[in-house]
Amino acid sequence: MVVTRFAPSPTGRLHLGHVFAAGFAWGRAVRSDGVFIVRLEDIDFGRCRAAFVDGIFEDLAWMGLTWVEPVLRQSQQMERYALGLKQLEEMGVVYPCFCTRAEVQAEVARMGNAPHGPEGVLYPGICRRLSGEERAEALQSGKPYALRLDVEAACRITGPLGFYDEVAGLTVATPEILGDVVLARKETPASYHLSATLDDAFQGVTLVTRGDDLFASTHVHRLLQALLHLPTPTYHHHKLILDNMGKRLAKRDNSVTIQYLRETGATPAEIWRMVGMEI
Repeated sequence: MVVTRFAPSPTGRLHLGHVFAAGFAWGRAVRSDGVFIVRLEDIDFGRCRAAFVDGIFEDLAWMGLTWVEPVLRQSQQMERYALGLKQLEEMGVVYPCFCTRAEVQAEVARMGNAPHGPEGVLYPGICRRLSGEERAEALQSGKPYALRLDVEAACRITGPLGFYDEVAGLTVATPEILGDVVLARKETPASYHLSATLDDAFQGVTLVTRGDDLFASTHVHRLLQALLHLPTPTYHHHKLILDNMGKRLAKRDNSVTIQYLRETGATPAEIWRMVGMEI
C-alpha cells in the first residue's frame, strides 16, 4: 500500500507551492487506493503559530483534500527524537559543535578554498578535530553547542548506500555533499534531517514526495536510515512552483497564499489549474 505525506511547517499560510506538493502526494495515494498523511513540522518554536496550524487545515480542506487522523505534530514527539539521537551518540557518529557562526566564517576564510556543497560552504570540521579533553572541558564550561553528524565515521559503519527516486532512478547516496549536518540544537531538539527521517519510518511512509530542492537532503536521510535500521521509502522529487521572476515561492509572498486567492474570488478548481493540476 502506498503511504504518502505532506509535512508543512506552521510558520505562515500555505501558498501555491504547498498546494502543488500536497496535491501531488494526495493524488499518488488516491490513485493507488493508499493513505495520505498530513504531518506538522512544528518544532521551530520561535516561528510556529497556532493560527497557522488552523490555516493549514482550513486551506487543505477548502482545496478538497482529505487525510487520515490523527495528525502527527513533531512538537509532541521529542522523546522519540531524543531516543534516536541517543542511538546515534552511542554509535560514536555524533559530536558536539561549539562553534559560533563567526568562528566558522573565520575558519572558512582562513582555509581560502573551503569545500562547497549544494547548499553552500560545508562546515569545516573544527569541533570534530577536538581532543576528548578539549571536548570535555568545553562541555563542563556550559558553552552552548549543537550536535553534528560525523558523516565520515557514519559512512565507515554503513558502507555504500543508495536510494530510488522515480525521477532520477537508482541513486548512489553521497551524504558527504552536505558535510557534518546539525542533528539537534538546544532550541531545536531535532533538526529536519533527524525528525523527518524518524517520522517517515514511524508513520510507515512508503513514498516520500517533495520538491527537488530537497534532493541533497535525501542522501543524508538514507545514511540515517541505515544507521538506525529504518526502512527506506521510494522517493519522488518533483518540480517547484516558481514566481514570475523564476524564484521559489515564499510564505512572505502574500499574493500567492491560498487565503489571499480565496478571499479575492478564486475557486479551488482555478487554483489547481494555476499549479497545473486537476483534483
